[in-house]
Amino acid sequence: MKTTDTPAPAKPKKQGGALNVFSHGILVIWAIMVVLPLLWAVMTSFKDDASIFGSPWSLPDTLHFDNWSRAWTQAHMSDYFLNTVLVVGGSLIGTLVLGSMAAYVLARFDFPGNRFVYFLFVGGMSFPIMLALVPLFYVVDNMGLLNTIHGLILVYIAYSLPFTVFFLTAFFRTLPTSVAEAAFVDGASHTRTFFQVMLPMAKPGLISVGIFNFLGQWNQYMLPTVLNTDPDKHVLTQGLVQLAVSQGYKGDWSGLFAGLVMAMLPVLAAYVLFQRQVVQGLTAGALK
Repeated sequence: MKTTDTPAPAKPKKQGGALNVFSHGILVIWAIMVVLPLLWAVMTSFKDDASIFGSPWSLPDTLHFDNWSRAWTQAHMSDYFLNTVLVVGGSLIGTLVLGSMAAYVLARFDFPGNRFVYFLFVGGMSFPIMLALVPLFYVVDNMGLLNTIHGLILVYIAYSLPFTVFFLTAFFRTLPTSVAEAAFVDGASHTRTFFQVMLPMAKPGLISVGIFNFLGQWNQYMLPTVLNTDPDKHVLTQGLVQLAVSQGYKGDWSGLFAGLVMAMLPVLAAYVLFQRQVVQGLTAGALK
């Protein structure tokens, strides 16, 4: 009795092999274009001025940590850093609290004008900030909030609310309503249901929109330049511009690069620490 050998199943051919190679090549090139300038800035911050101009692409012979101490003390980067932390910290908390409350109401409650209010927030994202600078200056001045930390916090909150409400409204719509209904049956009020039930469930979305707002507010330059002209209240972006102008005459380029890296580190650290939460928040709506 003869036995016939059954041929092994053919391996399926990979589809889109050339396209995958091309897309991965583009990503590698893009990563190099992004990472190399950052590494070069960090490397340059540890050089002296002679090495910066003599051999800009070589590694530093010795690490000049005095560049960082000089930028932190003599260039007043410590004051700019503290002002930025106060402004961005206060505005980020206010934006997330107010934005999440408004988004929850727009996503969960039907009332006359619901869509109108929602599209007002959406329209706020398309309004150029350049057109609002002059009237915004007079409004803040008439309120007595010009050149103040809390005045800048309020402006940052208003500037960030449209995107926050737009993002969180879509996120709250993906959350299950059965959990909130169970809380209502147990006697919880709307306030308690929001803060103790729905808000913890929206943590991925809050972290994602919080990171985006943090990046935008930390790097904001136009608003503080117009509304914050007091040198003692300057934020990091204003301080870096002032440092660049002054160092252009004094020649302390090593201190300038040290200050630049100081301003970049919190942003990079925030994204690296919360990268997974950002991805979860962005994909949560698609996975529901």
